[in-house]
Amino acid sequence: MNFYHFFKNITGAILKIFYRINYHGKENIIKNSKIIVCSNHTNYFDPIILAKAFDERQLHFMAKKGLFKYKLIGAFIKKLGTFPVDREGSDLSAIKKALKILKEDKALGIFPEGTRVINDKKSEAKPGVAMIAVKSKSPVIPVYIDTNYKIFTKINVYIGQPIDLSIYKKQKNTIEDYKILSDKILKKIYSLKDEFREGEN
Repeated sequence: MNFYHFFKNITGAILKIFYRINYHGKENIIKNSKIIVCSNHTNYFDPIILAKAFDERQLHFMAKKGLFKYKLIGAFIKKLGTFPVDREGSDLSAIKKALKILKEDKALGIFPEGTRVINDKKSEAKPGVAMIAVKSKSPVIPVYIDTNYKIFTKINVYIGQPIDLSIYKKQKNTIEDYKILSDKILKKIYSLKDEFREGEN
């Protein structure tokens, strides 16, 4: 067992003491090839919740480069497979790193809005999300984490069907094109809660 899985199991067990975590749509998880996991982001616990949802796979998350300024924190999250991204501009090194991870048939974790968004106030998605998906021809797995993280409350994790953007690789896309595609991914994420609830009725 590597450090990622060890840390995920320990923190996941702790979270289960304080929350009732329910996963919906785990049949939509692709287990043996490259995927991009895209989720809403409201709390620092979100990566752990996602890691437990995709239990058999290691998620390699993008994280804001500011975290890596602190040596201990930077070394720790690097050991978990996390890598830095500049959220303010076009970070080619982060995109190259993401494409390398996907080329090796691994799982990439991205929060499309680039930062935590509280109270379901959806913001704009970053164009790099769709750019990476298109260039790598990787399916995007949309996930919605529904919780306020108050102690002893329920956490519902809704995992949607894969989104295939590979058809867009054949055309010449602009940043605006990628932004539109990223917004479609984000819209899908925020629609999952209602879709699953309708399916249960």
